[in-house]
Amino acid sequence: MNNFELYNPVNYVFGKGQIAKLSDLVTSKKILLTYGGGSIFKNGVYEQVKAALSGVEIIEFGGIEPNPRFETLMKAIEIIRKEKIDFILAVGGGSVIDGTKFISATVHFEGNEADILHKRILFKDTSKVVPFGTVLTLPATGSEMNSGAVVTIEATQEKLTLGGSALFPVFSIVDPTVIESLPKRQLQNGVVDAFTHVMEQYLTYNHDALLQDRIAEGILQTLVEIGPKVIENPTDYRLASNFVWCATMALNGLLNKGVPTDWATHMIGHELTALYEIDHARTLAIIGPNLYKVMFDSKKEKLVQYGKRVWNLTGTDEKIAQKAIEKTTEFFQSVGMKTKLSENTENYQETASFIVNRFEERGWKGLGEKQLVTLDKVKEIVEMSY
Repeated sequence: MNNFELYNPVNYVFGKGQIAKLSDLVTSKKILLTYGGGSIFKNGVYEQVKAALSGVEIIEFGGIEPNPRFETLMKAIEIIRKEKIDFILAVGGGSVIDGTKFISATVHFEGNEADILHKRILFKDTSKVVPFGTVLTLPATGSEMNSGAVVTIEATQEKLTLGGSALFPVFSIVDPTVIESLPKRQLQNGVVDAFTHVMEQYLTYNHDALLQDRIAEGILQTLVEIGPKVIENPTDYRLASNFVWCATMALNGLLNKGVPTDWATHMIGHELTALYEIDHARTLAIIGPNLYKVMFDSKKEKLVQYGKRVWNLTGTDEKIAQKAIEKTTEFFQSVGMKTKLSENTENYQETASFIVNRFEERGWKGLGEKQLVTLDKVKEIVEMSY
Protein backbone atom coordinates (compact mmCIF):
# COMPACT_ATOMS: atom_id res chain seq x y z
CA MET A 1 0.00 0.00 0.00
CA ASN A 2 1.31 3.46 -0.89
CA ASN A 3 1.96 6.07 1.79
CA PHE A 4 -0.91 8.49 2.26
CA GLU A 5 -2.41 11.21 4.41
CA LEU A 6 -6.14 11.28 5.10
CA TYR A 7 -7.59 14.66 6.03
CA ASN A 8 -11.28 15.45 5.79
CA PRO A 9 -12.65 18.09 8.17
CA VAL A 10 -16.18 18.26 6.72
CA ASN A 11 -19.03 18.08 9.20
CA TYR A 12 -21.33 15.82 7.17
CA VAL A 13 -24.93 16.22 8.36
CA PHE A 14 -27.10 13.50 6.82
CA GLY A 15 -30.81 12.70 6.86
CA LYS A 16 -34.35 14.00 6.79
CA GLY A 17 -35.03 17.46 8.14
CA GLN A 18 -31.39 18.34 8.67
CA ILE A 19 -31.58 21.68 6.83
CA ALA A 20 -33.07 23.09 10.04
CA LYS A 21 -29.63 22.69 11.63
CA LEU A 22 -28.36 25.62 9.57
CA SER A 23 -29.35 27.86 12.46
CA ASP A 24 -26.61 26.25 14.55
CA LEU A 25 -24.07 25.67 11.80
CA VAL A 26 -23.98 29.19 10.32
CA THR A 27 -22.47 31.60 12.82
CA SER A 28 -21.92 34.56 10.46
CA LYS A 29 -24.45 37.40 10.39
CA LYS A 30 -23.99 38.23 6.71
CA ILE A 31 -23.57 35.55 4.06
CA LEU A 32 -23.67 35.02 0.31
CA LEU A 33 -26.18 32.38 -0.76
CA THR A 34 -25.15 30.75 -4.05
CA TYR A 35 -27.42 28.61 -6.18
CA GLY A 36 -28.03 27.54 -9.77
CA GLY A 37 -31.00 27.78 -12.09
CA GLY A 38 -33.66 28.20 -9.44
CA SER A 39 -34.79 24.64 -8.69
CA ILE A 40 -34.39 25.37 -4.98
CA PHE A 41 -37.46 27.60 -5.24
CA LYS A 42 -39.54 24.71 -6.61
CA ASN A 43 -38.47 21.89 -4.29
CA GLY A 44 -38.95 23.73 -1.01
CA VAL A 45 -35.25 23.90 -0.12
CA TYR A 46 -35.07 27.70 -0.39
CA GLU A 47 -37.90 28.16 2.11
CA GLN A 48 -36.24 25.73 4.53
CA VAL A 49 -32.92 27.56 4.25
CA LYS A 50 -34.52 30.98 4.77
CA ALA A 51 -36.49 29.75 7.77
CA ALA A 52 -33.39 28.30 9.39
CA LEU A 53 -31.42 31.52 8.80
CA SER A 54 -34.11 34.02 9.77
CA GLY A 55 -31.66 36.13 11.76
CA VAL A 56 -28.97 36.24 9.10
CA GLU A 57 -28.52 38.89 6.39
CA ILE A 58 -28.52 36.96 3.11
CA ILE A 59 -27.27 38.31 -0.20
CA GLU A 60 -28.27 35.97 -3.01
CA PHE A 61 -26.28 35.03 -6.08
CA GLY A 62 -28.07 32.71 -8.50
CA GLY A 63 -27.49 31.56 -12.02
CA ILE A 64 -24.39 29.40 -11.53
CA GLU A 65 -24.38 27.17 -14.60
CA PRO A 66 -24.36 23.34 -14.72
CA ASN A 67 -20.71 23.74 -15.74
CA PRO A 68 -19.84 26.80 -13.64
CA ARG A 69 -18.35 29.60 -15.68
CA PHE A 70 -15.33 31.58 -14.60
CA GLU A 71 -16.96 34.69 -15.98
CA THR A 72 -20.12 34.21 -13.89
CA LEU A 73 -18.24 33.38 -10.70
CA MET A 74 -16.15 36.53 -10.95
CA LYS A 75 -19.37 38.54 -10.51
CA ALA A 76 -20.01 36.79 -7.18
CA ILE A 77 -16.44 37.49 -6.09
CA GLU A 78 -16.95 41.20 -6.67
CA ILE A 79 -20.09 41.12 -4.51
CA ILE A 80 -18.22 39.49 -1.62
CA ARG A 81 -15.39 42.00 -1.87
CA LYS A 82 -17.77 44.94 -1.99
CA GLU A 83 -20.13 43.74 0.76
CA LYS A 84 -17.33 42.35 2.99
CA ILE A 85 -19.06 38.97 3.32
CA ASP A 86 -17.24 36.39 5.41
CA PHE A 87 -19.22 33.18 4.71
CA ILE A 88 -20.79 31.51 1.68
CA LEU A 89 -23.61 28.98 1.66
CA ALA A 90 -23.83 26.90 -1.50
CA VAL A 91 -27.30 25.44 -2.05
CA GLY A 92 -27.30 23.13 -5.05
CA GLY A 93 -25.49 20.28 -6.74
CA GLY A 94 -21.86 19.73 -7.62
CA SER A 95 -21.64 22.62 -10.05
CA VAL A 96 -22.89 25.17 -7.52
CA ILE A 97 -20.54 23.75 -4.88
CA ASP A 98 -17.60 23.67 -7.30
CA GLY A 99 -18.30 27.25 -8.31
CA THR A 100 -18.47 28.24 -4.66
CA LYS A 101 -15.06 26.68 -4.05
CA PHE A 102 -13.63 28.85 -6.79
CA ILE A 103 -15.32 31.91 -5.28
CA SER A 104 -13.95 30.98 -1.86
CA ALA A 105 -10.41 30.63 -3.21
CA THR A 106 -10.43 33.75 -5.37
CA VAL A 107 -11.79 36.51 -3.13
CA HIS A 108 -8.42 37.14 -1.44
CA PHE A 109 -6.24 35.91 -4.30
CA GLU A 110 -3.67 38.40 -5.53
CA GLY A 111 -2.93 38.14 -9.21
CA ASN A 112 -4.67 36.94 -12.36
CA GLU A 113 -7.65 34.91 -11.19
CA ALA A 114 -7.51 32.68 -14.28
CA ASP A 115 -4.07 31.50 -13.14
CA ILE A 116 -5.81 29.57 -10.37
CA LEU A 117 -7.13 27.27 -13.09
CA HIS A 118 -4.35 27.43 -15.66
CA LYS A 119 -1.60 26.83 -13.09
CA ARG A 120 -3.63 24.44 -10.89
CA ILE A 121 -2.81 26.43 -7.77
CA LEU A 122 -3.43 24.49 -4.55
CA PHE A 123 -5.01 26.32 -1.61
CA LYS A 124 -3.78 25.07 1.76
CA ASP A 125 -4.08 28.11 4.02
CA THR A 126 -7.62 28.45 5.39
CA SER A 127 -6.95 32.08 6.35
CA LYS A 128 -6.62 32.94 2.65
CA VAL A 129 -10.05 31.62 1.60
CA VAL A 130 -13.65 32.47 2.50
CA PRO A 131 -15.22 29.63 4.52
CA PHE A 132 -18.34 28.03 3.10
CA GLY A 133 -20.93 25.37 3.80
CA THR A 134 -23.24 23.44 1.52
CA VAL A 135 -26.79 22.19 1.29
CA LEU A 136 -26.71 19.43 -1.31
CA THR A 137 -29.66 19.18 -3.72
CA LEU A 138 -28.19 16.91 -6.41
CA PRO A 139 -26.00 13.91 -5.49
CA ALA A 140 -23.35 13.04 -8.08
CA THR A 141 -19.97 14.67 -7.71
CA GLY A 142 -19.05 14.20 -4.06
CA SER A 143 -18.11 17.89 -3.99
CA GLU A 144 -20.00 18.22 -0.71
CA MET A 145 -17.24 16.24 1.04
CA ASN A 146 -14.09 16.91 -0.94
CA SER A 147 -11.82 19.85 -1.73
CA GLY A 148 -11.72 19.69 -5.53
CA ALA A 149 -13.65 21.61 -8.16
CA VAL A 150 -14.00 22.02 -11.92
CA VAL A 151 -14.64 25.39 -13.57
CA THR A 152 -15.12 26.32 -17.22
CA ILE A 153 -13.52 29.36 -18.84
CA GLU A 154 -16.11 30.18 -21.45
CA ALA A 155 -13.90 32.50 -23.48
CA THR A 156 -11.44 29.70 -24.30
CA GLN A 157 -13.75 26.68 -23.96
CA GLU A 158 -11.55 25.17 -21.25
CA LYS A 159 -12.77 23.03 -18.36
CA LEU A 160 -10.10 23.09 -15.65
CA THR A 161 -9.62 22.04 -12.04
CA LEU A 162 -8.65 23.59 -8.73
CA GLY A 163 -8.40 22.38 -5.17
CA GLY A 164 -6.41 22.12 -1.96
CA SER A 165 -6.99 21.26 1.68
CA ALA A 166 -8.33 24.76 2.43
CA LEU A 167 -11.29 24.18 0.10
CA PHE A 168 -13.21 21.60 2.08
CA PRO A 169 -16.70 22.75 3.09
CA VAL A 170 -17.01 23.60 6.78
CA PHE A 171 -20.19 21.53 6.79
CA SER A 172 -22.49 19.83 4.31
CA ILE A 173 -26.15 19.10 4.88
CA VAL A 174 -27.38 16.13 2.87
CA ASP A 175 -31.10 15.35 2.99
CA PRO A 176 -31.88 12.42 0.64
CA THR A 177 -35.50 13.52 0.26
CA VAL A 178 -34.41 16.44 -1.96
CA ILE A 179 -33.93 14.04 -4.90
CA GLU A 180 -37.69 13.41 -5.05
CA SER A 181 -38.22 16.40 -7.32
CA LEU A 182 -35.17 15.93 -9.54
CA PRO A 183 -35.69 15.31 -13.27
CA LYS A 184 -34.93 11.77 -14.35
CA ARG A 185 -31.98 12.98 -16.45
CA GLN A 186 -30.23 14.37 -13.39
CA LEU A 187 -30.74 11.15 -11.46
CA GLN A 188 -29.31 9.19 -14.38
CA ASN A 189 -26.32 11.50 -14.43
CA GLY A 190 -25.80 11.11 -10.71
CA VAL A 191 -25.66 7.33 -10.85
CA VAL A 192 -23.17 7.27 -13.72
CA ASP A 193 -21.05 10.06 -12.26
CA ALA A 194 -20.70 8.25 -8.94
CA PHE A 195 -20.02 4.92 -10.65
CA THR A 196 -17.26 6.37 -12.82
CA HIS A 197 -15.69 8.23 -9.89
CA VAL A 198 -15.18 4.86 -8.25
CA MET A 199 -13.85 3.31 -11.44
CA GLU A 200 -11.23 6.05 -11.83
CA GLN A 201 -9.80 5.09 -8.43
CA TYR A 202 -10.32 1.33 -8.75
CA LEU A 203 -9.83 0.12 -12.32
CA THR A 204 -6.07 0.58 -12.58
CA TYR A 205 -3.78 -2.36 -11.78
CA ASN A 206 -3.46 -4.90 -8.99
CA HIS A 207 -1.96 -3.65 -5.71
CA ASP A 208 -1.98 -4.65 -2.07
CA ALA A 209 -4.53 -2.13 -0.72
CA LEU A 210 -7.11 -4.86 -0.20
CA LEU A 211 -9.60 -2.89 1.85
CA GLN A 212 -9.70 -0.02 -0.65
CA ASP A 213 -10.70 -2.45 -3.39
CA ARG A 214 -13.44 -3.98 -1.27
CA ILE A 215 -14.86 -0.57 -0.37
CA ALA A 216 -14.82 0.45 -4.05
CA GLU A 217 -16.47 -2.80 -5.10
CA GLY A 218 -19.12 -2.35 -2.43
CA ILE A 219 -20.07 1.05 -3.81
CA LEU A 220 -20.12 -0.29 -7.38
CA GLN A 221 -22.30 -3.26 -6.38
CA THR A 222 -24.68 -0.97 -4.50
CA LEU A 223 -25.03 1.37 -7.48
CA VAL A 224 -25.67 -1.59 -9.80
CA GLU A 225 -28.36 -2.82 -7.41
CA ILE A 226 -30.15 0.45 -6.69
CA GLY A 227 -29.20 2.75 -9.59
CA PRO A 228 -31.98 1.86 -12.03
CA LYS A 229 -34.47 1.61 -9.17
CA VAL A 230 -33.78 5.01 -7.62
CA ILE A 231 -34.13 6.67 -11.02
CA GLU A 232 -37.66 5.30 -11.28
CA ASN A 233 -38.53 5.59 -7.57
CA PRO A 234 -36.73 8.60 -6.06
CA THR A 235 -39.35 8.88 -3.30
CA ASP A 236 -38.24 5.53 -1.85
CA TYR A 237 -36.11 6.69 1.09
CA ARG A 238 -34.18 3.42 1.31
CA LEU A 239 -33.06 3.82 -2.29
CA ALA A 240 -32.53 7.57 -2.05
CA SER A 241 -30.45 7.49 1.12
CA ASN A 242 -28.16 4.73 -0.14
CA PHE A 243 -27.73 6.45 -3.50
CA VAL A 244 -26.81 9.77 -1.92
CA TRP A 245 -24.31 8.13 0.43
CA CYS A 246 -22.75 6.20 -2.46
CA ALA A 247 -22.26 9.43 -4.41
CA THR A 248 -20.52 11.05 -1.45
CA MET A 249 -18.35 8.04 -0.66
CA ALA A 250 -17.33 7.71 -4.30
CA LEU A 251 -15.32 10.93 -4.17
CA ASN A 252 -14.80 12.09 -0.59
CA GLY A 253 -11.10 11.22 -0.67
CA LEU A 254 -11.25 7.82 1.01
CA LEU A 255 -11.01 5.51 -2.01
CA ASN A 256 -7.83 7.03 -3.44
CA LYS A 257 -5.73 6.59 -0.31
CA GLY A 258 -2.81 4.24 -0.77
CA VAL A 259 -3.72 3.27 -4.34
CA PRO A 260 -2.96 4.35 -7.93
CA THR A 261 -5.64 6.39 -9.70
CA ASP A 262 -6.47 7.04 -13.35
CA TRP A 263 -8.71 10.09 -14.17
CA ALA A 264 -8.01 9.97 -17.92
CA THR A 265 -11.70 9.36 -18.62
CA HIS A 266 -12.53 12.59 -16.79
CA MET A 267 -9.83 14.60 -18.51
CA ILE A 268 -11.06 13.55 -21.95
CA GLY A 269 -14.70 13.85 -20.93
CA HIS A 270 -14.19 17.41 -19.73
CA GLU A 271 -13.23 18.38 -23.25
CA LEU A 272 -16.49 16.98 -24.65
CA THR A 273 -18.44 19.07 -22.16
CA ALA A 274 -16.43 22.20 -22.97
CA LEU A 275 -16.89 21.64 -26.72
CA TYR A 276 -20.48 20.43 -26.94
CA GLU A 277 -22.15 21.13 -23.57
CA ILE A 278 -22.75 17.40 -23.09
CA ASP A 279 -23.63 16.61 -19.47
CA HIS A 280 -20.50 15.63 -17.56
CA ALA A 281 -21.77 12.17 -16.61
CA ARG A 282 -22.75 11.45 -20.20
CA THR A 283 -19.23 12.19 -21.39
CA LEU A 284 -17.98 9.62 -18.89
CA ALA A 285 -20.38 7.01 -20.25
CA ILE A 286 -19.12 7.78 -23.76
CA ILE A 287 -15.41 7.66 -22.99
CA GLY A 288 -15.01 5.22 -20.08
CA PRO A 289 -15.73 1.85 -21.71
CA ASN A 290 -13.72 2.77 -24.81
CA LEU A 291 -10.76 3.79 -22.68
CA TYR A 292 -10.93 0.37 -21.02
CA LYS A 293 -10.89 -1.26 -24.45
CA VAL A 294 -7.91 0.71 -25.73
CA MET A 295 -5.99 0.26 -22.46
CA PHE A 296 -7.10 -3.37 -22.15
CA ASP A 297 -3.63 -4.89 -21.72
CA SER A 298 -2.56 -2.60 -18.87
CA LYS A 299 -5.94 -2.90 -17.10
CA LYS A 300 -6.63 -6.57 -17.80
CA GLU A 301 -5.86 -7.93 -14.33
CA LYS A 302 -8.09 -5.38 -12.67
CA LEU A 303 -10.82 -5.88 -15.27
CA VAL A 304 -10.83 -9.56 -14.37
CA GLN A 305 -11.16 -8.79 -10.67
CA TYR A 306 -13.90 -6.27 -11.41
CA GLY A 307 -15.74 -8.75 -13.61
CA LYS A 308 -15.63 -11.51 -11.01
CA ARG A 309 -16.45 -9.46 -7.93
CA VAL A 310 -18.92 -6.87 -9.25
CA TRP A 311 -20.58 -8.75 -12.11
CA ASN A 312 -20.09 -12.37 -10.92
CA LEU A 313 -18.62 -13.36 -14.28
CA THR A 314 -16.96 -16.71 -14.97
CA GLY A 315 -14.78 -18.12 -17.75
CA THR A 316 -11.27 -17.41 -18.94
CA ASP A 317 -9.58 -14.25 -17.77
CA GLU A 318 -9.66 -12.88 -21.32
CA LYS A 319 -13.40 -13.39 -21.65
CA ILE A 320 -14.16 -12.08 -18.16
CA ALA A 321 -12.21 -8.88 -18.81
CA GLN A 322 -13.92 -8.28 -22.14
CA LYS A 323 -17.36 -9.10 -20.74
CA ALA A 324 -16.78 -6.75 -17.80
CA ILE A 325 -16.43 -3.84 -20.23
CA GLU A 326 -19.61 -4.94 -22.01
CA LYS A 327 -21.49 -5.14 -18.71
CA THR A 328 -20.34 -1.61 -17.86
CA THR A 329 -21.69 -0.25 -21.14
CA GLU A 330 -24.94 -2.17 -20.69
CA PHE A 331 -25.32 -0.74 -17.18
CA PHE A 332 -24.83 2.80 -18.44
CA GLN A 333 -27.40 2.20 -21.16
CA SER A 334 -29.82 0.66 -18.65
CA VAL A 335 -29.89 3.93 -16.70
CA GLY A 336 -30.53 6.03 -19.80
CA MET A 337 -27.08 6.87 -21.14
CA LYS A 338 -26.35 7.18 -24.87
CA THR A 339 -22.84 5.82 -25.05
CA LYS A 340 -21.68 7.16 -28.43
CA LEU A 341 -20.60 10.71 -29.16
CA SER A 342 -22.67 10.69 -32.36
CA GLU A 343 -25.79 10.06 -30.27
CA ASN A 344 -25.10 13.17 -28.21
CA THR A 345 -23.97 15.79 -30.73
CA GLU A 346 -23.47 16.55 -34.40
CA ASN A 347 -20.33 17.63 -36.27
CA TYR A 348 -18.08 15.56 -34.03
CA GLN A 349 -15.74 14.25 -36.76
CA GLU A 350 -12.75 16.43 -35.82
CA THR A 351 -13.16 16.00 -32.07
CA ALA A 352 -10.26 13.60 -31.56
CA SER A 353 -7.75 15.82 -33.35
CA PHE A 354 -8.96 18.91 -31.49
CA ILE A 355 -8.60 17.24 -28.08
CA VAL A 356 -5.17 15.83 -28.90
CA ASN A 357 -3.94 19.26 -30.02
CA ARG A 358 -5.28 20.85 -26.85
CA PHE A 359 -3.62 18.24 -24.63
CA GLU A 360 -0.35 18.68 -26.50
CA GLU A 361 -0.48 22.45 -25.95
CA ARG A 362 -0.92 21.86 -22.23
CA GLY A 363 1.88 19.32 -22.10
CA TRP A 364 -0.46 16.48 -21.21
CA LYS A 365 1.38 13.74 -23.09
CA GLY A 366 0.80 10.79 -20.77
CA LEU A 367 -2.41 10.35 -18.76
CA GLY A 368 -3.67 7.56 -16.52
CA GLU A 369 -2.26 5.54 -13.62
CA LYS A 370 0.97 4.74 -15.49
CA GLN A 371 0.95 7.68 -17.92
CA LEU A 372 0.34 5.16 -20.70
CA VAL A 373 -2.62 7.04 -22.17
CA THR A 374 -0.49 8.83 -24.73
CA LEU A 375 -1.82 11.31 -27.27
CA ASP A 376 -2.09 8.50 -29.83
CA LYS A 377 -4.19 6.54 -27.34
CA VAL A 378 -6.37 9.58 -26.64
CA LYS A 379 -7.05 9.89 -30.35
CA GLU A 380 -7.93 6.20 -30.60
CA ILE A 381 -10.23 6.36 -27.57
CA VAL A 382 -12.15 9.39 -28.84
CA GLU A 383 -12.45 8.03 -32.38
CA MET A 384 -13.71 4.71 -30.98
CA SER A 385 -16.33 6.72 -29.09
CA TYR A 386 -17.86 8.23 -32.25
